[in-house]
Amino acid sequence: MSFLSFFKDYKKFGIFFSVLCIVIIVIIYNILNVKKPLPIYQPAMVSEELVDSTIQHQAKYHKIADFNLINQNGEIITQDTYKDKIYVADFFFTTCQTICPIMTDHMYKIQREIISDDNVMLLSHSVTPQIDDVAQLKKYAKEKGVIDRKWNLVTGDKKQIYELARKSYLAVKEDGTGDEYDMIHTENFMLIDKKRQIRGFYDGTNPEDIDRLLEDIKTLKDES
Repeated sequence: MSFLSFFKDYKKFGIFFSVLCIVIIVIIYNILNVKKPLPIYQPAMVSEELVDSTIQHQAKYHKIADFNLINQNGEIITQDTYKDKIYVADFFFTTCQTICPIMTDHMYKIQREIISDDNVMLLSHSVTPQIDDVAQLKKYAKEKGVIDRKWNLVTGDKKQIYELARKSYLAVKEDGTGDEYDMIHTENFMLIDKKRQIRGFYDGTNPEDIDRLLEDIKTLKDES
């Protein structure tokens, strides 16, 4: 075999090998950049202090229970209000001066980002419904820039809110005083999918977590 012939064969092999490497790199890049599906959270996956003892070891089939509450406009809000919607839920109270203002500001940011998206809504539950009646929620909503069609602030029966918080959203702690249905809300935001499943927990006081939540909403929409 002449040197020239060897060089031609090597050149062909080199071109083939280079193309093969590029194809492999592209395939690996695409595999690594495929968004992983968000987890479906079960009570057994969450800190026990946030979960009612009756469901702490439940490892599958967890969903948000039916509810019947009243919003800032005196309208009845149920699970049907959020049917086929992705939504972000949290627990707060209007007179809170610690983490609630930060959480509300971040909910407002999320509202701004989803304002034109009919598939995504917000839901904030008062943990002091005896104080946060409709008039108080309406006043708070106006102060905080709540847009009614996107964001419901809800009040109602304290037992129902407590059970939603501890048995559905897995989001609040018991207050430790022994007072029935009293609770300590946390900074958690929960991302709920169209099947009423919890798909993410986020620190509602942390800007980086809010950015992550917004990205996860996009992931969830792609999944739907």
